[in-house]
Amino acid sequence: QMKLNEGACPHLANPPTVIVMVGLPARGKTYISRKLTRYLNWIGIPTKVFNVGEYRREAVKHYSTYDFFKSDNEDAVKIRQQCALATLRDVKDYLTEEEGQVAVFDATNTTRERRDMILEFGAENGFEIFFIESVCDDPNVIACNILEVKVSCPDYQDCNKTDAMEDFKKRIECYRMKYQPLDPDQYDKNLSFIKVIDVGRRFLVNRIQDHIQSRIVYYLMNIHVQPRSIYLCRHGESQHNMQGRLGGDSGLSTRGRKFAGALAKFVEEQNLKDLKVWTSQMRRSIQTAEALNVPYEQWKALNEIDGGVCEEMTYEEVRERFPDEFALRDQDKYYYRYPSGESYQDLVQRVEPVIMELERQENVLVVCHQAVMRCLLAYFLDKSADEMPYLKCPLHTVLKLTPVAYGCKVESISLNVEAVNTHRDRPEELKRGQSTLIRRNSVTPLTSPEPNKKPRIEGPSTLIRRNSVTPLTSPEPNKKPRMEGLDDPIIREVTPAQLTLCSASHTTLALSTQVSHSYCPYIFTP
Repeated sequence: QMKLNEGACPHLANPPTVIVMVGLPARGKTYISRKLTRYLNWIGIPTKVFNVGEYRREAVKHYSTYDFFKSDNEDAVKIRQQCALATLRDVKDYLTEEEGQVAVFDATNTTRERRDMILEFGAENGFEIFFIESVCDDPNVIACNILEVKVSCPDYQDCNKTDAMEDFKKRIECYRMKYQPLDPDQYDKNLSFIKVIDVGRRFLVNRIQDHIQSRIVYYLMNIHVQPRSIYLCRHGESQHNMQGRLGGDSGLSTRGRKFAGALAKFVEEQNLKDLKVWTSQMRRSIQTAEALNVPYEQWKALNEIDGGVCEEMTYEEVRERFPDEFALRDQDKYYYRYPSGESYQDLVQRVEPVIMELERQENVLVVCHQAVMRCLLAYFLDKSADEMPYLKCPLHTVLKLTPVAYGCKVESISLNVEAVNTHRDRPEELKRGQSTLIRRNSVTPLTSPEPNKKPRIEGPSTLIRRNSVTPLTSPEPNKKPRMEGLDDPIIREVTPAQLTLCSASHTTLALSTQVSHSYCPYIFTP
């Protein structure tokens, strides 16, 4: 239901959320923003990052020195405030006109004045506001962040590393002079937020109000930044692979057993400390792992996608016996669900606990299946729902994933054992934009083009979008900041008395404790 009072903002049953980053520079705010956005998009919550620094660089083409960030530089203060307002206008457009559900406002937001302005913006537009404050006083971590990310940013493209490092440290001091951390005991006790302290060593969580906020907290408590590698590969070639059959539980072929031996040699050569090996509970995956002669864990969540009535058929048999189903799957491979089976969307929900546990681990080898490997790759490589079912995951090839500053580096390593090619390309007619058929699953594909989209809120008769399925699409790439209208009046300051206050509570949580199961339905027990 939607309730619209004259002169009041709309009240939605499932209101959009604005995540507001807080903290000094070089505290990992942009890292958290991008990683969290990738996760939320992957689970089907349309999310986009809005980085105020990009708007500032668009407004001020040539950065000079840290003087721009001094609090007594009135012209620069005005420019930075106007850039923040321009960013908030685009946030509003994304959440109201582009059907976004979560926007991440990535900036320092170190003063109460700025945060109160954002709170008023949220109240006026019916948005939930959730703060993420990154606190870190470890000089080694800060120096590493500056060297790895900041000295190579556009502000310092014509500057050597030493000078860039010194200038950025002075920029941090400019912010430190005005920094007002979130106060869970007094001023900010009624706000919803999480403090991430010393890169996840401790957390402080305050007033979590809804499902999305709880998912965010759950995710942030599982990630870490320690160097590690994740190895993904499929099982060795199976008997069903050779016959072109879907699913089933057949054993390895002769070449599949040869690959298992080559994989054992590869793992030994990597000389990885405390390597963990995970497999599915299917025979071909277990046979591959057994050749490694190391302990391994079996995960039911890693089993191949369930083909339902089409299990153990060839594609030709499916086309002949179920022509409508064959066509429907080609039309929308992500949302299509096999009769009595699963869709890729179902698979994403099934493997989410695996993602959470992968984020907690160091070096891991995952021996899985084609559809499962596509889901895992889509998460780490930030691929959309439309791309996911067509990612190439060849047999007898290991993909080494190494997390880096704002993404993931991928190395493809062939173990030189021949195998059949099980990849099926996207049909050519779909590449040309053929219209999508209506599917039997009662869920209209949300990845299809939607011409003439209307704004989410038009008036009292506007319906809220269905919550059963949300699109898993990547945010609009590289959209230029909208900088017109920067002379608009500054949003007036809002006092604490003007805010709607509720009872306060805040709790300091250990890394993996006190996460409500009512909000976190997935238990990651292998």
